Amino acid sequence: MKVNTLKQARRTRRKAGIRKRIFGTPDQPRLTVYRGIKHTYAQIIDDLAGKTLVSASSMKLDGSGSKGNKTAATQVGKALAEKAKAVGITVVSFDRNGFRYHGRVKALADAAREAGLKF
Repeated sequence: MKVNTLKQARRTRRKAGIRKRIFGTPDQPRLTVYRGIKHTYAQIIDDLAGKTLVSASSMKLDGSGSKGNKTAATQVGKALAEKAKAVGITVVSFDRNGFRYHGRVKALADAAREAGLKF
């Protein structure tokens, strides 16, 4: 098995284990993070309705430089928390989507906490 295919299979297995426990409700929606090669994406999802309530990504950030690093992830976390507060969401459950809680994922989570989200 090729290395990238093996990594993807492991992440899919971890993701399935996480999703067994985490489920977004209207009272406590799910904050999910995707860490791509060039960009970082985050969404707040209500799984009962099957709808994305709020989203943010490093693609829509202002400024130049790399969009796939920790500073960009921090900006995404702050932007997501501000949008969530505007909609009235304060408490979420964090879904790391099979990624390790390290680097960009951790930076996004810490920034969202500092901006007012609770999880």
